[in-house]
Amino acid sequence: MSLARLPLWLTPRRRVATAFALGLVIALGQAPWGLVVCTVAGLAGLIWLIAAAEGPRPGFWLGLAAGTGYFALALSWIVEPFLIDIARHGWMAPFAVVFLSAGLALFWAVAAAIAVRMPNAALGFVVAFTATEALRGVILTGFPWAMVGHVWIGQPADQLAAVLGASGLTLVTLLAAALPVMARWRGAALAVVLLAAVSGFGAWRLSAPLPESRTETLRLVQPNAAQSVKWDQALADEHLHRLLDLTAQGDVADLTIWPETAVPFMLEYAPSVAGMVTEASEGRPVAMGIQREEDGRFYNSLRVLEGMGEELARYDKHHLVPFGEYIPFGDLAYRWFGITAFASQAGSTYSAGSGPVVLDLGPFGKVLPLICYEAVFPRDVNNAPDRADWMLQVTNDAWFGIHTGPFQHFAQARLRAVEQGLPLVRVANTGVTAVIDARGRVLDTLPFGTMGVLDTTIPGALPPTTYARFGDGPVLLLLAGLALAAMRRRRTTGH
Repeated sequence: MSLARLPLWLTPRRRVATAFALGLVIALGQAPWGLVVCTVAGLAGLIWLIAAAEGPRPGFWLGLAAGTGYFALALSWIVEPFLIDIARHGWMAPFAVVFLSAGLALFWAVAAAIAVRMPNAALGFVVAFTATEALRGVILTGFPWAMVGHVWIGQPADQLAAVLGASGLTLVTLLAAALPVMARWRGAALAVVLLAAVSGFGAWRLSAPLPESRTETLRLVQPNAAQSVKWDQALADEHLHRLLDLTAQGDVADLTIWPETAVPFMLEYAPSVAGMVTEASEGRPVAMGIQREEDGRFYNSLRVLEGMGEELARYDKHHLVPFGEYIPFGDLAYRWFGITAFASQAGSTYSAGSGPVVLDLGPFGKVLPLICYEAVFPRDVNNAPDRADWMLQVTNDAWFGIHTGPFQHFAQARLRAVEQGLPLVRVANTGVTAVIDARGRVLDTLPFGTMGVLDTTIPGALPPTTYARFGDGPVLLLLAGLALAAMRRRRTTGH
């Protein structure tokens, strides 16, 4: 029987249902489950189905079904923001899951339809899928969350991202799944060799020493403010004093960092807050997530205060979350329909900052700030105007619930450290607050969902990686070569 020939009982409808189920299995490799074997096996089954598809249309439906199942499970946390104010937004949650899952599944569907047209459909799917996954991170501002290659984060294989980025990890995963479809047991053996080689490279890279950490002390503050009451005006003073008390306890750190939108006030309207912050830190710098207003526009910002409340540095978030932080044609949407962005607590929507910046914090070195969602975009990090000494992500993952979203977000932040060869300090409202070294390893962390501080130092940085220098260029060259092979080779037939 041909590997691409399906049994008679697997009717077209059953193939689509099977593809949907395989999508669910593939998603189990994502955080927090981490079942990578399920991802590789599920992809092998999906490629087998697609390689046997009788034309682009059946291939399209198989890809759409698999992608819908995959994203429905992997992005199940998307319902959480709608449950913060369930009376107002709860009815939207099912629609969010259905429309987001099916919409993102279109990238899988297009890849499958393209692959079926190629002489080697299995290898064609490897190429087309990797390419459309990369496009998913760019089109309509991009959403590269839960890329298939992310299943390797936290394992030695993730070190390949220092050379080929997340798309390279996706490519390797797809190749390992496709080889048994193309060449049976010989292909399975080659897949094992491929994954062993990638893991061996990762283990070798992880065994090398790192530069020493800086000596300045950091205090990472995790206030653990529940999203449902985070903006309650009656609790604003309590939330602020929680931050101040955590900052001032014991020996004050050289630099204290608060998470995204930690401060329930704006300095423009409550100028006394700046002095309260630096009084708690004994005049030492405090980097805090806070909203700000300028000329009638509101920004999601990171502001660094020191001394008597003077501003040392500032960064405005530039890559905003669609519908979460801004609404397309937001001013008109608010004026005509009263529609506001979920996360914006001042005005109807946030305005975007000018782009990535590197802040010079003197004795603390140069830092690349990332606010929340910005850490999932490798191209934004690569577009920084200067090489930083470390990266800082401040975030409020309380929006993502407590089950999957915060841990997937944390995993993607770790991958940015691998790609850049830079340490990353992560400060979250409810967690995960952690220190990550320049190879993506977690050095220290606070328990999730607790209030507390983590006193630490800044790990050392590595020289720029291949990915930091060339971005996705190398993986695009690999895809071009594989595309030529997929067009020239015929499907393998067994007996």
